[in-house]
Amino acid sequence: MESLYLLYGQENFLIEDTVKKIKKSFDKLVEGINFIKVDETNVSQLISNIETPCFGFDKKLIIVKESGLLKKEGKKKNSSLSNTMERVADYIKDNIDFIKQDSVIVFIESEVDKNKLYKVIDDFGKVMNFEPEKLPNLIKRIKAISNAYKVQITDYEAQYLVECCGTNLQDIINELRKLIEYKGEGAQITKQDIDLLTTKQIDSVIFDLTDNLGKKDIKKAMDVFYNLIYQKEPVQKILITLYNHFKKLYFVKIALGYKENITDALKLKPNQTFLVNKYKTQAGYFNIIELRQILKELSDLDYNYKIGLIDLNVGIESILCRYCGK
Repeated sequence: MESLYLLYGQENFLIEDTVKKIKKSFDKLVEGINFIKVDETNVSQLISNIETPCFGFDKKLIIVKESGLLKKEGKKKNSSLSNTMERVADYIKDNIDFIKQDSVIVFIESEVDKNKLYKVIDDFGKVMNFEPEKLPNLIKRIKAISNAYKVQITDYEAQYLVECCGTNLQDIINELRKLIEYKGEGAQITKQDIDLLTTKQIDSVIFDLTDNLGKKDIKKAMDVFYNLIYQKEPVQKILITLYNHFKKLYFVKIALGYKENITDALKLKPNQTFLVNKYKTQAGYFNIIELRQILKELSDLDYNYKIGLIDLNVGIESILCRYCGK
């Protein structure tokens, strides 16, 4: 085991799982003695915490979470934080042998700048980047977890679960646990089960709404919209998500016309490329003039709502009905 770690990225589940494994290497952790927590509020005491003996224990674990020490300079709240970063980096570099004997220090950040402290950790410890996993890995994880509980799920249903819940591993596992408990040992998870039990992200619901809109199915489109309202999704958020979704369809239409790369046009992350075909299919429901007009109407609705001329619910219903009826 290393004595110095930097764990960073957006995949909190994998970060927390790594922290659990590090904790298991200690026979016992007593907070305040051989288990120290440091964040932005007490980061100035980090060096003091490293130097303080862990009375009665061989080593101590110091978790330094979202301390701000590894933020980009423009995001640091004050110059004293930059000075603290410099002092901590120099201290670790000059006292690495002592740290290896006495401590395990784990820095945890959502995002990092490759500053002086980053380079010191990289030189003397282990840097691990946890970004959301790509679809093939997510499918493997879903099937492995399901198989462990003797519940079956196909690649198709596993991908559909990702499409509904997003690529955050913790969200996926939470929804998968519900499905496993519902189905029970020896059963098979189906698309209908996922539709029935999972809490879909609003982006996924907007995909469903747009599918029905493109197919001119007014009843299903309105059912999806009303269900969002029933689930107390803020109507302003629905409007913004609708606008952003149709803007992406508009970009897809332009990219296809100029034979450009759709992934680049939509600025999709590596773990989102599986959405390309869905965007292409939905863009095919509309011509470029219709997409431009929908964007204008959604933008006008936002303006008219802000000056008190129209209710958002009524305005969205009106736009949906108009394009379902064409």
